[in-house]
Amino acid sequence: TLDDLQQAVVDRDAAAAEALGADDAGRTLLRGVAETAAAMDLTDVTFSYVAENGTVGPDGSWTAAVVVTWRVAGFEEVPARTEVQFEFADGGDRVRSIGGGAAATPVWLSGPTEVRRTDDAVVVVARDALPAGQVLAQAEQALADAAEVLGDDAGSGEGADHLVVEVPATSAALHAALGLPAGTYDAVAAVTTSADGANVPGTPAHVFLNPEVFGALGPIGAQVVMSHEAVHALTDAPTSGAEPWLVEGFADYVALRDVDLPLSRTAGQVIAQVRADGVPASLPSPVDLDSQAAHLGAAYEAAWLACVTLAERGGEAALVRFYDAVLGGADLEEALMTEIGWTVAGLTRAWQDDLEALARD
Repeated sequence: TLDDLQQAVVDRDAAAAEALGADDAGRTLLRGVAETAAAMDLTDVTFSYVAENGTVGPDGSWTAAVVVTWRVAGFEEVPARTEVQFEFADGGDRVRSIGGGAAATPVWLSGPTEVRRTDDAVVVVARDALPAGQVLAQAEQALADAAEVLGDDAGSGEGADHLVVEVPATSAALHAALGLPAGTYDAVAAVTTSADGANVPGTPAHVFLNPEVFGALGPIGAQVVMSHEAVHALTDAPTSGAEPWLVEGFADYVALRDVDLPLSRTAGQVIAQVRADGVPASLPSPVDLDSQAAHLGAAYEAAWLACVTLAERGGEAALVRFYDAVLGGADLEEALMTEIGWTVAGLTRAWQDDLEALARD
């Protein structure tokens, strides 16, 4: 059955995929899988049975772990690979559902979607989650924003300057797509991670939107989020192991570079925090920048202002070289001295001075 489904997807044969569904819901699901795969131009698609989960039910159905691979043609060199739960029926001749349990449920396997694909961006949106055309426009603008700063430095290899954006149906579906516990990203508008959750060097990085949070943002805020996440994806930041304050601060530096908003909006939370508690003793830590941290917004603003301080000291080109060096594995302190002529202690003092000045205004 899995061989037949794989062949149907490879052949772009939605009718053949639909025929493998156990009921109306299953047939709609499998037609959607084949249509989405075709619209995204997925290649290297395979379905491999691993083992059943538990026992066969009274109606002859059971669930099983299935390893799925796929790759966006022309955008990625290495296929994504993850384990997905399938429910089989009719003695295994039909598929009733895909997803559930603790396994991930990739968006393209979750049901009907809307797909938009251009030469440099692919957007796959669970039906009715967000307007697909709008998401595509935001992705294209994000690529332009990144190119303004990164130039030709946005990664290497096939599809290095390309962007894939996935939009699950709900916040719960986002966690299912990433195979993460519920609540991990409830308050986050978007996250960039590998397509299969592996987060190892070389795996394709996709931007995942939380439709319930992202959809509530205004046009400027949504674009800032998209451009921020695009920087992560284009520079392979999720697998770099670089200091989070630099990764997040640099992404915001790019996203906010040409945004015409007052500092009361772009740095309002950290300014309020400094007025209440004084300047932080150190640059934002990984704990400060955790998705569930109590003062996450202020920590992001603080990281952004650290990168603004660096750009004001050494210039934007030096900031980009510093960022590239650290993401490439260079020691942060050494790269900072080489490119900016500063120690971390010197940067911290200058950043603290800048924060104090903003809090006095």
